[in-house]
Amino acid sequence: MMIKTVALNKIFQTDEVETLALNAVDLSVKKGEFVAVMGPSGCGKSTLLNIVGMLDNPTSGQYFFDGREAGRLSESSRTDLRKGNIGFVFQSFNLIDEINVRENVELPLVYLKIGRQKRKEMVNSVLERMRIGHRGNHYPQQLSGGQQQRVAIARAVVTNPKLILADEPTGNLDSKNGLEVMNLLTELNREGTTIIMVTHSQHDSEFAHRIVNLFDGKIVTESMKREMEVML
Repeated sequence: MMIKTVALNKIFQTDEVETLALNAVDLSVKKGEFVAVMGPSGCGKSTLLNIVGMLDNPTSGQYFFDGREAGRLSESSRTDLRKGNIGFVFQSFNLIDEINVRENVELPLVYLKIGRQKRKEMVNSVLERMRIGHRGNHYPQQLSGGQQQRVAIARAVVTNPKLILADEPTGNLDSKNGLEVMNLLTELNREGTTIIMVTHSQHDSEFAHRIVNLFDGKIVTESMKREMEVML
């Protein structure tokens, strides 16, 4: 099992307000699955993604990543476990405007202390795979939205991570570029990468094997595509 949460709770507190963002969430995701997480704004989707991605810890409950209990790790331990294992794709791309495409994609490899020549080979390979190699020396602001998202996906997968977390990956794209991004994610999943995607789009959710619906911090329904049911 790649991902497993047990009675996961997350509470955000201020001086005046206590908000229960996740309420006793039990979720399991197998290696190689493509899971879409849906629900209205404020239902806890992004909070769940942040905990699964080890950007935050739960208030209570357990979170296991690839068999390791990760819900109580320190920030530095979470960072070490996340590096090379998890790739992120965001709605807003989160590219660094001051450096070019190649340098943006190279960043995760720098953090992993991979040598310069090997980094160059890995970056060239993934840019060609994402069909954006001809834009390697351009800066993010010189690219279309669809091209920026392809660069963001290249950065997410350059380390060959076990898991990709995608937060509204087509939210800022037109339908043509959105479909291109979903096809890229589907291709990566078919090659064995586990994907968890937060989305408001019913169209995008149809690319997933399973749809998990959240409401008020709870999983209220789960549905699986028939062909995936047969496979499992």
